[in-house]
Amino acid sequence: MPRRILFVCTGNICRSPTAEGVARRLAEKMGLDEAFEFDSAGTHGYHVGDTPDPRTVTAAARRGYELAHLRARRVTEFDFIRFDHVIAMGRDHLEWLKRACPQLYHDKLALLLEFSERFEDDEVPDPYYGGMEGFEEVLDLVEEAVMQMLLRLSSQRRDTGSGNPSGTQ
Repeated sequence: MPRRILFVCTGNICRSPTAEGVARRLAEKMGLDEAFEFDSAGTHGYHVGDTPDPRTVTAAARRGYELAHLRARRVTEFDFIRFDHVIAMGRDHLEWLKRACPQLYHDKLALLLEFSERFEDDEVPDPYYGGMEGFEEVLDLVEEAVMQMLLRLSSQRRDTGSGNPSGTQ
């Protein structure tokens, strides 16, 4: 059974769909596409049903990531049960998730940049109100963190023989 990962930002039109698209492509390139399932969602329902921001789609396409088919949705209670990892783009998203998530599933919550070995910041900045350079920065951060996340989680899967990072049931 694939390990299920949900990426979360505010409106699900910039950062989290970028992470979803990058994760899909990198997992495919690494031969791990059967080992993982990816989705993205927002903490708020501002853009439900919308495609990602056109600047997000453009920046991602320049690097070979296809995002235009994605549609924004809001995090649901079922997501905490369905997904093995719920990965927040920023501290405010993580705090929101902690409030919305039953205590039983808090161990599934993390910040994406906790996986990064190259960047010191722990938040992927919101590019929405800036220029294209912000979308490029998001891609830089997300590519490195997602690569490290895939390496770590695929290694844990081999080490434990299960989808549970701790190896316990």
